[in-house]
Amino acid sequence: MKNTIKKTWMIASALTIGMAVLTPLQAGAASVETNSSINVQLEQKITGTIKNIYDNGMKLKGKDGKNYFISFHKFSDEQIEKMKLVEGQEVSIEGYTAESFSDFFTFEVFKKGIPEEITKEDLTKLEKLFNEMKHVQNEIKKGVEKLTDEEIEKKREELQKIHEEMHQITKPYILANWQPQSFEEYMEDYGFNRKNIIIKENDNVQLKAIYEEWIKLKKSGDEEKANKKYEEFYKILEPYFDALNAPETFEEFMDSLKKVTEFFDIPAETLAKLKTLHGDLQKALEEKNDELYDKLHEEFNELLNQFEKPQTFEEFMANFEFKVSEADSKKLKQLYEEYEALDKKREQEKSEETWEAFYNILAPYIKANEEILISASKITINGQDYLSQH
Repeated sequence: MKNTIKKTWMIASALTIGMAVLTPLQAGAASVETNSSINVQLEQKITGTIKNIYDNGMKLKGKDGKNYFISFHKFSDEQIEKMKLVEGQEVSIEGYTAESFSDFFTFEVFKKGIPEEITKEDLTKLEKLFNEMKHVQNEIKKGVEKLTDEEIEKKREELQKIHEEMHQITKPYILANWQPQSFEEYMEDYGFNRKNIIIKENDNVQLKAIYEEWIKLKKSGDEEKANKKYEEFYKILEPYFDALNAPETFEEFMDSLKKVTEFFDIPAETLAKLKTLHGDLQKALEEKNDELYDKLHEEFNELLNQFEKPQTFEEFMANFEFKVSEADSKKLKQLYEEYEALDKKREQEKSEETWEAFYNILAPYIKANEEILISASKITINGQDYLSQH
């Protein structure tokens, strides 16, 4: 693997946020980082501009120059819809800082995915199990360096057991409220039409009948029979999936690559060699010959990398929103160019040491510009106040 992957990782770690609000069926499978409660020492008041909007929150550039992630977990879907949020819009926020994204995943959030018909008794059981789940996950996080692999595995088994208990409670309510798609809508989601893949009439008739049987079995709660029925469904569709997921041609691969990477002009002779290697790679993949695949992949990359235009220091730094001091910028540029030269010579050990020195200078800037997590209790937009529901 080329050392340049480290550059991509650094940018991603500085710029990317990933957070998904979990449904009741997903909760036990997720790894929630901490069970700490929201820090309520001081309520923050922030005014800023919306940078990005997600299903569960938004990124904000504060007037104070700091970056924030504002969670929507205390607001209803109806409230969020009424806000009509738009990137570039100015908003004011009141709320409390959170230590991690897991602080946003409270039982109140979990309840949003449960049908209203659930009994108080079952809801009480779920809350108890939810708190147990958070507790065990916190134990794993805090003890990850002290616990043995066997102890961690036992904790994970405990989590799985809790999740299964929660699933058994929520399952009948979710199935009772499940409104399955029509067969036509379900098939459309696969995207066969987008690639002009036509399903034979006989296959379509069988698929529709199996789909309707599968829905009946799912609604009855007989998961074992439902899974077997879906295997029948998939077996008929398998050749169509193969056509849908046909490997990229060499030309398609190169076009995709050129959208994210700049290359010098590649001679026709080299392109011919690359095309042959690409075909051999596809064959090795089909035959599941991992050893040959790895060998060919390395050969392909070495040949292609000779024509890759290196990213300049200025281009690399443009990926970050922050600015570094003039003195640090000079040091960073020197280290960056040293790294590129060492990487070109394939001097891996020295290049890694140089990249580490580069990162050590840049890391404090990344840390200082990390987003502050806010659990909002009030959002003001276009003069309208929206108060959290819990």
